[in-house]
Amino acid sequence: MLGAAVVAGRAQEVRPWTMDDCMRYAAENSLKVRAGQHRSDTYVAEYRAAVAGLFPSVGARIGGQLNYGRSIDPQTNTYNNVSTFNNSYAVYASLPLFDGGQLINEAKAARINRLLGRHELRRAQDEAALAVMEAFANVLYYGGTVRLASEKLDESSRMLHKTQRMEELGMKGAADVAQMAAQMAADDYNLTHQRNLCDAAVRTLKEAMNYPTDKALALDTTVAVPPTSGEEEATTEEIFLRAKADNPTMQAAECRQQAARYQYRVARGAMLPQLTFEVGISTNYFRNLADQHTTAFSKQFFDNNRGEYLALTLSIPLFDGLSRYTSARRARNTMRIANTERDETLRQLRTAVEQAVADREGFAKEAVQMQRKVEADSIAYRVTLRKYEEGLSSAIDLQTAANTLLEARANLLQKQLSYEIKRRLVAYYQGEGLATESETPRKPSQQFNPSTSQQTNPSTIQQFNPSTSQQTNPSTIQQTPWIYN
Repeated sequence: MLGAAVVAGRAQEVRPWTMDDCMRYAAENSLKVRAGQHRSDTYVAEYRAAVAGLFPSVGARIGGQLNYGRSIDPQTNTYNNVSTFNNSYAVYASLPLFDGGQLINEAKAARINRLLGRHELRRAQDEAALAVMEAFANVLYYGGTVRLASEKLDESSRMLHKTQRMEELGMKGAADVAQMAAQMAADDYNLTHQRNLCDAAVRTLKEAMNYPTDKALALDTTVAVPPTSGEEEATTEEIFLRAKADNPTMQAAECRQQAARYQYRVARGAMLPQLTFEVGISTNYFRNLADQHTTAFSKQFFDNNRGEYLALTLSIPLFDGLSRYTSARRARNTMRIANTERDETLRQLRTAVEQAVADREGFAKEAVQMQRKVEADSIAYRVTLRKYEEGLSSAIDLQTAANTLLEARANLLQKQLSYEIKRRLVAYYQGEGLATESETPRKPSQQFNPSTSQQTNPSTIQQFNPSTSQQTNPSTIQQTPWIYN
């Protein structure tokens, strides 16, 4: 249900959501963003583990053994039936001196993956924000078509009443009255249809935001657009170079490429010999349960049975069923795939930038032409209406002119919203944020209404509000939110 908050107290209770507010909410609450946060945390933990792997590994071991029945006497090396108890202790440390660079390359790969997690998280936030931006624009569009359809229904109702009066005066016939009644019924249906489309757009917006569906959502229908500066706009190539250096999708692809290269080095290092240094100390306590004169625990532990050792271990892989060779080949192919995917991502980014710039310029031109068409159709409708009142045109001619004007105004609103989306998208490729971190202040300036014919250049659009049809003084702008349940 679409309704306007016309009561001042009601408007103060509900803070309207701007497009930036909705985008920021989605970037913080999207389920994909939450999953990206968990993946990023995993990459951080893996990086810490890889760095810790460069340090010596230290361990301790404690064991106890109680023997019953026949066993070997360690002093005489003969079997006896004496029960014994043995308690062993050991502390040891090992340090890989050479492992083919596996540990170093694993640490480098983990460091790249940590950056990858950050880029993927930012990409998830940007994707959520962009999806909400389109959904918000759809809500504005269908909200505008609801207003246009409502105005058209009011106009049809007024014309039906006027035609009935003219019939009573003998100026119009019953056919004209029937034609106007049919047009009013069609306009009533169109209003209901547009409201249904608007409700569906609101549900899509809430889904994209991960916003509770059972809560009302008050939307600020004013979209702020910064005025065009006098500086020369960046070329497509300049925008592409900025996007290549800052776009999270591109950076994630480059991180995967680098991580795959380090993983290939790890797999190659596993085919080389490994040299490990070990140091340790061990002791034990032994007791013959049948002998009452056992040496004291402290003397055995610290003096009699204590021993230390140093060791160098050289491990040379000779044959393991081609496991290492297969792993290296798999890692090499993974690296080549990552290189290919990085090139494909770069190509897609260039195409996306070129398309966004072309769409922005195209929608700007289309909006200018559509504005002129709205002006021309408005004049044509007023002329046809005057002729209809004078009996010089039929009801069908009036309906055709009215429908043409309605379609032109709806198309103008669509082109203006499409231009705003593409303008924001191009700015995003240039490195501007999507309002996912901090509040973007709205600068009051010129109030632009898509349904009027005053503004003709989209490059100078500063603010437009699909929910209003009057040109407003910027110093006295009072925004009235749409509240959706």
